[in-house]
Amino acid sequence: MAVLTMVAMGVWLVALDGSQTTEGLKWLQFLQTVGTFLLPPIVCAWLWEEEHMPFRWLKMDKGANWQVFLTAIGIMVCAIPGINLLADLNSRLVLPEWLGSIEQILKQQEEAAAVLTERFLQADSIGGLLINIGLMALLPAIAEELSFRGTLQQVLWEGNKVQRTKVNLAIWITAFIFSAIHMQFYGFVPRMLMGAMFGYVFLWTGSLWVPVAMHFMNNCMAVVSYYLSGEIGVNGKNYADTIGAGTTWWLGVLSLAAVGVLLWLIHRIVTCPDQRGYDRRTHIQ
Repeated sequence: MAVLTMVAMGVWLVALDGSQTTEGLKWLQFLQTVGTFLLPPIVCAWLWEEEHMPFRWLKMDKGANWQVFLTAIGIMVCAIPGINLLADLNSRLVLPEWLGSIEQILKQQEEAAAVLTERFLQADSIGGLLINIGLMALLPAIAEELSFRGTLQQVLWEGNKVQRTKVNLAIWITAFIFSAIHMQFYGFVPRMLMGAMFGYVFLWTGSLWVPVAMHFMNNCMAVVSYYLSGEIGVNGKNYADTIGAGTTWWLGVLSLAAVGVLLWLIHRIVTCPDQRGYDRRTHIQ
């Protein structure tokens, strides 16, 4: 990951002369995502899989039934108020006085990241929107799930799938690293919980495509929401960013409850054999 990240930076510096324009930074984002998160897990899985079939090792050689995918997408739609509530609570965290300088640095990083994200999200055409969806929704969803759930989580639980404690630990360690690597302290808790949710869905379904679909849906809704808010002339935070927080906190609570029910439903779908006596995950009678 370190080597390919450096290669990506080198390509950006040579091909684009280190351009700081929005287009240049988007190219840097693309190259870094491919170099840091997309290619390393594929290379590692190719080396580790006995028959050099990386997508089989990464659990991308099979999908899930339509009920699972629809429920997974429904979870992300229902989760919006809950995510906003958790983000609002996370943003209220105050570090002790002796860590005041660190807190100031964290706030500055958050502000800088928000400014850059807003630059990236700006689009004045459908073509620009589609580019943003590809760069900020589809590519990160595939690449990050390959690195975190597909590779890191599987490495941590390899050989320990029958030991529930170690499996749970692998999921939560992966979720912690997944959130920490985004370097956004005031969004750490909701992102970690989302990572853990992706991890459990991956465990239950045995297919990486399900958390990829959930990750994509989460990012895509944010990209499209920003675009639509600009189209209708809404300034500042739009409704999708604030529903579930503040005076609408009760919607956030209901949202989290709905997510819990839908996660239980996915678990039930993939663990309960159908009427013919087949297990949906293994197809073994």
